[in-house]
Amino acid sequence: MQFFDREQETESLVQIREQSFVHAQFTVLTGRRRIGKTSLVFHAYNHNPFLYFFVSKKAESELCEGYQLEITAKLNVPLLGRVTRFADIFDFIMQYAKQQPVTLFIDEFQEFLKVNPSVYSDMQRIWDINKADAHINLIVGGSVQSLIHKIFESKKEPLYNRHTSLIRLNRFSPSVLKNILAAHNPNYTADDLLALYSFTGGVAKYVELLMDKGATTRQKMIESIIRRDSVFISEGKNLLVEEFGKDYGIYFSIISAIATGHSQRSQIEDIIGKEIGGYLSMLEDTYNIIRKRKPLFTTTNSNVRYQLDDNFLIFWFRFIFKYNYMLEIEAHDALRTIVERDYEAFSGKMLERYFKDKLEEEKLFTRIDTWWSRNGEDEIDIIGINELTKQATFYEVKRQAKDINLKLIEQRTNTFLVATRQLKKYDISCCGLSMEDM
Repeated sequence: MQFFDREQETESLVQIREQSFVHAQFTVLTGRRRIGKTSLVFHAYNHNPFLYFFVSKKAESELCEGYQLEITAKLNVPLLGRVTRFADIFDFIMQYAKQQPVTLFIDEFQEFLKVNPSVYSDMQRIWDINKADAHINLIVGGSVQSLIHKIFESKKEPLYNRHTSLIRLNRFSPSVLKNILAAHNPNYTADDLLALYSFTGGVAKYVELLMDKGATTRQKMIESIIRRDSVFISEGKNLLVEEFGKDYGIYFSIISAIATGHSQRSQIEDIIGKEIGGYLSMLEDTYNIIRKRKPLFTTTNSNVRYQLDDNFLIFWFRFIFKYNYMLEIEAHDALRTIVERDYEAFSGKMLERYFKDKLEEEKLFTRIDTWWSRNGEDEIDIIGINELTKQATFYEVKRQAKDINLKLIEQRTNTFLVATRQLKKYDISCCGLSMEDM
């Protein structure tokens, strides 16, 4: 698949490289696994040779052997003798950068914690001593976000606050997904677009895997994802086990409960059978996998719901994790039938997410949120507020336009206005959104 989007991030990396000719630059590039961090760097510097170090789970001496070969190939400057410590590799590059500008990209930087944790303190010492005279563009990337957060944002860590830039790579927006799908299937339908959004969540690698296999329709996507050799089958576990460590079982149970519609803490605890406050806090604050939601303008925590922010994980836990016993006996056909059977209800909630993302991308509002009454009987799918123009729009989202009930959304809007009294001086409008509006 050709490279799409990332214009702003590409421009930032180009500018950072130019700045490194004058002052040393240390950039942290982060984002969830498969989001496209490595591809971005290679795209941004495709005409500018750079050193690429991948930190794999090997002995430090083995890694250094590979890094020496990279230095010799790219800089044409061999290191004398066999180097077994990364500190010596990094010191060599910093000294070289005092004479010639150099870009170094270290991928999966958090893996040094397993290789040799002292690498970080060694790098801190070498960086602090040499950065004033070095013309280096240092980029480090990592997909285990909890560890990247710890390395650079914990005051106890040696590399705390050493970075000069932070680039957080996000998922593709709805308009980019439309462009990608149109490039591979000009005759795509709204349901195909919704399926691509629902299954991949705009994660670059997942989109690429489907497009490269020609899975550009809803049916072909399901067939490609639910098959014996599909990387999607194990992806959820591979993505999260390293984040959660030995406690991954309890975290998986919590996420599975949320993914299947149990959004209140009491509901989740009934399923898990234990108090989970600490786990919820970790999932929200450290791992950034769930988000606490409250009705718009509500100040108390008495009506809180939890939601997963990652579409792919919702799909994976809703279908693959839940029905893993089918996959164990290779009943892939049966699971595909279940996905097709439940797809309409599943994608209906995804459609709400799609329109929230679409409205956010269009910059029509300064705030986009949702609301539900205390008893849960009245709910408004999307509320868009423009605090500059004093306008607010209340949306009902349905797959089919014929199912939109404007009178009902107007009644719920009036209930909201009476309950909150926050939009007294606003122009209020109500409308519906369906797959025809994608």
